[in-house]
Amino acid sequence: MKLIRNLTAVATLIVLSASLVVAESDAHKSFDLLKGLEGNWAGKNQQGQPIQVTFRQTAGGSALMSEILGRGPENMITMFHMDGDRLLMTHYCGAGNQPRMKVISSDAKSVSFEFFDGTNIGPGDGHMQHVTFTQPDADHHVEEWVFLDHGKESREVFTLARVK
Repeated sequence: MKLIRNLTAVATLIVLSASLVVAESDAHKSFDLLKGLEGNWAGKNQQGQPIQVTFRQTAGGSALMSEILGRGPENMITMFHMDGDRLLMTHYCGAGNQPRMKVISSDAKSVSFEFFDGTNIGPGDGHMQHVTFTQPDADHHVEEWVFLDHGKESREVFTLARVK
């Protein structure tokens, strides 16, 4: 009986270890996908207004910075980084707050993040709630941002092409 308990404990430990390796691998793959966006991008938002986005690695490749330009005084920066076995982002928003998001889904061409906490955000205050980065090929990507304000969502979509 003791042998069965020990074998069960060992098997459980092996399964848990394997799932942590898979999770870490997926998070690193998502980070690598985003790092592939490094460079300058130009395009339009859904209203047809021009937008520029620049991605660059910093801190020895441990962080990726995205800067959204073309929104006047509301230029914004987003920082991506690993936190153990998960990929996080902090968005320094034109709304004056800093929502933090974690990956909720990813595949070979997209990564989606969802809000989990932030700074300078009071109950009901408007903040970025969700964002998806999709890269159909090496020279194009789409960013879909969702802003939540007192329970109401609004979307902003950027369609971008790599500047060569």
